[in-house]
Amino acid sequence: MSYFLKDNFILASDTAEQLYYGFAEKMPVIDYHSHLSPEAISINKKFENITDIWLKGDHYKWRAMRALGIDEKYITGSATDYEKFEKWAQTVPYTVRNPLFHWTHMELKNPFGITELLNTQSAERIYKDTSEKLQQDAFSTQGLLQHFNVAMVGTTDDPTDSLEHHFKIKESGFGVKVLPSFRPDKIFAIDSGDNFREYVKKLGTASGVTITDFESLLAAYANRVKYFHSAGCAASDHGLTAIPPKGKHDKAKIENAFKAVLNGNDTQGAEIKDAFSFYILAELCKMYHDKGWAQQFHLGSLRNSNAHKVAVLGPDTGYDTIGDYKQAETLSALFNYLESEGKLAKTIIYNLNPADNTMFAAMIGNFQGEGIKGKIQFGSGWWFLDQLDGMTKQLNALSNQGLISTFIGMLTDSRSFLSYSRHEYFRRLLCNLFAEDINKGFIPNDINWMGSVISDICYNNAKTYFGL
Repeated sequence: MSYFLKDNFILASDTAEQLYYGFAEKMPVIDYHSHLSPEAISINKKFENITDIWLKGDHYKWRAMRALGIDEKYITGSATDYEKFEKWAQTVPYTVRNPLFHWTHMELKNPFGITELLNTQSAERIYKDTSEKLQQDAFSTQGLLQHFNVAMVGTTDDPTDSLEHHFKIKESGFGVKVLPSFRPDKIFAIDSGDNFREYVKKLGTASGVTITDFESLLAAYANRVKYFHSAGCAASDHGLTAIPPKGKHDKAKIENAFKAVLNGNDTQGAEIKDAFSFYILAELCKMYHDKGWAQQFHLGSLRNSNAHKVAVLGPDTGYDTIGDYKQAETLSALFNYLESEGKLAKTIIYNLNPADNTMFAAMIGNFQGEGIKGKIQFGSGWWFLDQLDGMTKQLNALSNQGLISTFIGMLTDSRSFLSYSRHEYFRRLLCNLFAEDINKGFIPNDINWMGSVISDICYNNAKTYFGL
């Protein structure tokens, strides 16, 4: 029988336990996509208390607290750190059957060693205990990465970033690789007026190129790609609703509109946005290919759904949701264009709408490449889907349409240094899924063979894929 958060948590059979403890548990973690702060790692930051490391910036928790009707003062507002933690403790018992209930108690157990359930009765004790431990060297940012056996962290960085903290980390001799990821999303907002012009100017300053047309824009990006590569960058990333459609406008019209926008005329910005975005994205993808990077596309989010709340609190405050965009045609169009140019890089596509899982899993089979195992990847369940049901559906879709044995596994996609419990969560689920098939006779009862597949998914495939 399985009990909550005991050694056999999620592992429903002896076979699952053999696979997890024999092959998955101790594999290093390659967290190839996160939103961790490179500055916090560079200065080896220690957090003041559990609220500082756990609640600030955590949209998952904020949404749960709002569902309980808690005043925004205790979520993103002026309440003290302890008051905010107390309100979260009040919320936790109501999160039963939500993955937050699992994550909360997994993150208290590891690394803090706390097995007591969090609620209003235990809040003060847990706040005091965790806050004291966070002052120890083992609970600094670097200490936590080492505790969780992290081999590599991929951060998320704008092309204009100086990457000074990445270079400092590398020079310090810290044993965990902290590599930047190139995320140029802001260039696609050609319809945002002054914000767009200010960003282009900032890009020009960072690259040393005065941007006046397409040629100089691409030269600026080429400089920044080269600079990121010198810092160890192995991947790009794009957070898009969908791949932009190619559009009906030719290059000359797009360029004229771009020049007009740079000169303060925004009349064509919205009209030209899709064609401009496709063209720039395609040119960037060619640069990624030439550097041997992997390119990542996080697709399907509908951002800032509650316009009133976003106007009050700002963006990135927990008001995003799953979108229902058409994805297949635009994905195929971009991949076909790059393939015809001989410039399709290693690619990971992440899906946020579970209704599209089978399509995403099937799409990657159309564009695999010679000499690269799993060149095109259907990425792990992310954001709203990085829980037991979402990850199971992603794994099953990939297994049915592709080769699960080539999968590069889990990532945190998180701003929290405590989120590495999600790798344990994923690994337990993965081992249980294989064990169920073994026990049903669907796959051979060969623990060493199946264990080697699991080891590859947990670590070895990603190590090879990112050239580590």
